[in-house]
Amino acid sequence: MTALPDWMRPPRAEGWFAEDLDRLPEAPRHTELIDGALVFMMSPQRWWHGHLITMLTVALMEQAPAEFRVGREMTIKLDQRNRPEPDLLVTTASFEGDRTWFTAEEVSLVVEVVSPESAHRDRTVKLRKYAEAGIPHYWCVEDEDGSPAVHVYELDEPTRAYAPAGIYRGSLRRPVPFAIELDLDALIPPRGGNGSGG
Repeated sequence: MTALPDWMRPPRAEGWFAEDLDRLPEAPRHTELIDGALVFMMSPQRWWHGHLITMLTVALMEQAPAEFRVGREMTIKLDQRNRPEPDLLVTTASFEGDRTWFTAEEVSLVVEVVSPESAHRDRTVKLRKYAEAGIPHYWCVEDEDGSPAVHVYELDEPTRAYAPAGIYRGSLRRPVPFAIELDLDALIPPRGGNGSGG
């Protein structure tokens, strides 16, 4: 059994803290901190997953008012022991090119596109943690036979828990965090064909 590289050893008995992520240049690109433990996305990304994130990002950017910005591959510092990296997010923070994370207060919407290795975290762990941190809106996007189904949640402020606000297939229309209209079926290209264009 190969010994762990030095960078994988926690710097203290309590494990990792949120600021430690910025001091781990050797860590894989998509490294999250969940309850003080590093979580690596080591499986190859499915084309469906990556394509859908790109198309959702573009669609939300096109519809977002000036006070909102859409980001991907950025972590959110929920607290000292949790810094997850959602697939994409909508923030009210000003653009700063050197930023590596946002606070929960700066995030209006988090979107997780479920993949087999992230399913449990996306559907349960992150659902609870994003709500407890006060993020107002959460979308969990499932693959239903190649088509996206968006499970939408809104924060119930008194309980700091998410309430289901609908499951959208085919199209999505929401008034919050800003007016959003999506043709979900158009986000995924039709199956078949070799893509050679002739």
